[in-house]
Amino acid sequence: MLNKLSESIYYLSNQDEKERPTLGLVCGDQFSLLIDAGNSTQHAKDFLLEIEKLNVPPVKYLVITHAHWDHFLGMNEFDATVIVNNKTSELLKKWQSYTFDDSSLKKYVNTNQMSTKCMEIIQAEIPNRTSFKLSSPHIIFENTLTIDLGNKVCLLERIKSTHTDDSTIVYIPDEKVVFLGDAAYGTTTNALFHIKQSLLLPMIEDIRKHDAEFFLLGHESICDLNEMTIYWDELTAASQSVTSPSINEAIENFKLEMKRDPNENELFFMKAFVNDRIVQSR
Repeated sequence: MLNKLSESIYYLSNQDEKERPTLGLVCGDQFSLLIDAGNSTQHAKDFLLEIEKLNVPPVKYLVITHAHWDHFLGMNEFDATVIVNNKTSELLKKWQSYTFDDSSLKKYVNTNQMSTKCMEIIQAEIPNRTSFKLSSPHIIFENTLTIDLGNKVCLLERIKSTHTDDSTIVYIPDEKVVFLGDAAYGTTTNALFHIKQSLLLPMIEDIRKHDAEFFLLGHESICDLNEMTIYWDELTAASQSVTSPSINEAIENFKLEMKRDPNENELFFMKAFVNDRIVQSR
């Protein structure tokens, strides 16, 4: 079921057990725009079935927030103009060259080009895999792009991100809503989860320059301004405490600066920033 945020904005909640991220729908007077295509043919079809239940303008655009499989593998199902930034376009070319029979999928997993979970979802939720080929995007932008849906403007912007180098956010100014995709998360390198410390403050600045009251995230669905402010504050405090690849030193720095112990979230973030120090030193 689609969740209604306003008269013109809906979202399909993330389903972590199925590796399904949040998908968005923004409606203008003339057209509708989708944010992310889902992790499979079936995910996309489920989204389309929910959209069909609404009396909304026809879907004209589909924005892919970044080139991680769970956000784009369903895009062939949509009769829409697919929009990506130029870095996402480059990264998608590898997937456009893939074949999806069992033998090929196992090869991609064995060479770390694809996760086992991705392979399993493709096998279960993309029919006719032997002939499946990922489509190409239609519009490629560099930094920003404005889309007018008819009295409803969407601003697309490639931002600095702790998650990927190709993160696009979608901001709807009159609604004070921003779809972040996975931009505000960390990433995994060589099985080590980390948050890119050098990009944290630039990312927060890129997002906070938009006057937003609601934030749609890829794997939490929706946060209000107060919740996001707490998130930013905890991330920032954790980052400031990490000056070396030592969690013990970071904890002591945190206690000295904040005059308290870190909470559970802050401790998790601190470990991720310590891991980033380790990743960067290799």
